[in-house]
Amino acid sequence: MISLIVHGGAWDIPDDLVEAHQYGVQQALERGWKILSGGGDAVDAVEQAIHFLEDDPTFDAGRGSFLNAAGEIELDASIMNGTTFRCGAVAAVQQVRHPISLARLVMEKSEHVLLSGKGAVHFGIEHGIEQCTDDELLVGRELERWRTVQSQKNYSTKESFRKKMPSDTVGAVAMDTDGNIVAGTSTGGTPNKYPGRIGDSPLIGCGNYADSGIGGVSCTGWGEAIIKVVLAKTVVDFLERNGGDGVHAGAQAIERLAKKAEGFGGVIVLNNKGIPSVAFNTPRMARAYRTSEMQASVVEV
Repeated sequence: MISLIVHGGAWDIPDDLVEAHQYGVQQALERGWKILSGGGDAVDAVEQAIHFLEDDPTFDAGRGSFLNAAGEIELDASIMNGTTFRCGAVAAVQQVRHPISLARLVMEKSEHVLLSGKGAVHFGIEHGIEQCTDDELLVGRELERWRTVQSQKNYSTKESFRKKMPSDTVGAVAMDTDGNIVAGTSTGGTPNKYPGRIGDSPLIGCGNYADSGIGGVSCTGWGEAIIKVVLAKTVVDFLERNGGDGVHAGAQAIERLAKKAEGFGGVIVLNNKGIPSVAFNTPRMARAYRTSEMQASVVEV
């Protein structure tokens, strides 16, 4: 069985933004599914699905990302191959159109796992990564949001999340015809974050994790809490213990996130049989999934 599941963030998505979120995750799924159904590998499927979400300004990844406290856009991403256990990640990179592709370059073209800032960007330039200007990533909605936040005293990213501020990190998990499971995640972080802040998305085991013998996970939500419970790896550990029940593994991990770290967020999961599942403790989570045993895709918010 081949399988693909994507997400576009877990938060209190307003009614007037539901349609845009549905469209985004559906189109991302279709792009990745075209690769998988044509016999392509899971790495390509995950990268291309996330490409679409990074280009869609609806989400907090690539174009449309939040501004940090200095009014700049800093992007994080990671990807992991659950068969080879190779992984790559980038953090706090600027002027990169597709951070997930830069993370893949780190995975495939370097001896490292995580590169950050100027070093990561320079590595990308050496390997022909597509760059862009800040203006190409900035949308007016985020500039206005940043100006509003700047006028507030004692602003807290944790409290903003509790007050239903957007959290549109994106991700995908795929299983190809060879049984390879790959997970990827990409984000612009949290609104008004301190420059240089790194959340869960580029941290293997936190923002995503893949083990083709067990399953794969991509996470979204309040990054500081997700890091504290190593959320993605926690889901995979629960999967291994319970025999591959993704529904219960995800629910247990989200329960731990809330109990141990007062965290909010969601996870998408594929077990080693390619069965997709999702868990979240926010009012809504944008996601879409399909397997070769399904007649049509499922799109939910």
